[in-house]
Amino acid sequence: MKAALLAFAVAALAAMLFSLPSGEECIGSWASPLAGRTSAQRHNAVRAAERLDGAVIQPGEVFSFNGRVGSCSRDQGFLRAPVSFNGQLVITWGGGVCQTSTTLYNAALLGGMEVVERHPHRFAPTYVPPGRDAAVAYDAFDLKFRNPYDVPVRVRCSVEGERLVIRLCAAGAQKPEVRVWQDVRHIAQPATLTTGSGGRHTRLRTQGAPGFDVVVLRSVGGRQEVVSSNRYPALNTILERLE
Repeated sequence: MKAALLAFAVAALAAMLFSLPSGEECIGSWASPLAGRTSAQRHNAVRAAERLDGAVIQPGEVFSFNGRVGSCSRDQGFLRAPVSFNGQLVITWGGGVCQTSTTLYNAALLGGMEVVERHPHRFAPTYVPPGRDAAVAYDAFDLKFRNPYDVPVRVRCSVEGERLVIRLCAAGAQKPEVRVWQDVRHIAQPATLTTGSGGRHTRLRTQGAPGFDVVVLRSVGGRQEVVSSNRYPALNTILERLE
C-alpha cells in the first residue's frame, strides 16, 4: 500500500510537464537527488513538494515553509520514515521532509530571496553541499524568506527522473545577478568506535560521515554577504561486536 501511494505521488508530479505561464521566468532553482532515499523518505519529500507547488508569495511577504506544508502527520498523508536525531536514525512521521525544505532554501538563495529563518541539521546531510541545508520541524524549526521584488513569486515543484526540483518563478522581476558558494574551513574525519566484547564478528550500527566548519556566502548584484556559518561535527562510525 505504501509503495502504491509513493508511486502515485511521484507520478502525479512527474506527469506535470513543466511549463510557465506566459511572461513568467525562473529566477532561482535547485535540484536534490532522490536516489538512495528510502521509499517512505521519498514519499514524504514528494508529499511536501505537492503542498508547496503553486504557492504565491506577494511582494514584501514572508513565506513560511511550515505555514504552507503544515504538520507532517499521518492524517496529512505523511509516512513514518528514518530521520537523523543526534547522530542516530530514528523512525518518525515526516522523515525526509527536510530534503524538500533544503531544496526550497537553495532555490530561494539563488532567487535573491531575503532569508528570515533557517536552521542547520546537527550533522551535515549528504544530499546537499555542507552549509546549504535547512532543517524543519513543525512548531519548532521553520524556513522563512521574504520576497524582495515588486511582483509576486510562484513556487513550482516537480520530480524529474531521480531529482526533486523546485523553481521560483515570476513575471517582470528585476533580479540582480546572484552567486552562492561555500568556503569549507575545516573537514573532520570520523573515528571508528567498537562497542561490546567477546565476539569475532561485528556489525555496523552507525555509518560515519565527515564534519565541516563551513561559511556560506552570497553575492547579490555585486554585494557580498555571509549567509551562514556552521559547524557540523563528524559522525563516528559505530561497530558492534557480536557474541
